Amino acid sequence: MSRIFGTSFASVYPHYVTKVERKGRTKAELDEVIQWLTGFDEAALRNHLDKGTTFEDFFSDARLNPNASLITGVVCGVRVEDLDDPLMKQIRYLDKLVDELAKGKSMDKILRT
Repeated sequence: MSRIFGTSFASVYPHYVTKVERKGRTKAELDEVIQWLTGFDEAALRNHLDKGTTFEDFFSDARLNPNASLITGVVCGVRVEDLDDPLMKQIRYLDKLVDELAKGKSMDKILRT
């Protein structure tokens, strides 16, 4: 079991915010991406942040977007589509979306519309 599974989502979220804002994107865009991937509304996302939910519990509560499987590419030197562990794949999907947002991709492309 990876250490990230037991890490609270709330402890990593500020790093996501910093990453995207440093590149000229907004926290609102980040939240939109997270909500698209997880199916959470704004209140549910805030609840997970307030409770300090672990990544494992965060994604167990999520209703993953049906288009999430369209997320491909390399994160941390590993191809997302080649990951076997479902939870690790979901975490890397999120990492990939945050990377795409920070790199300036359009929201249409990030959200696979």
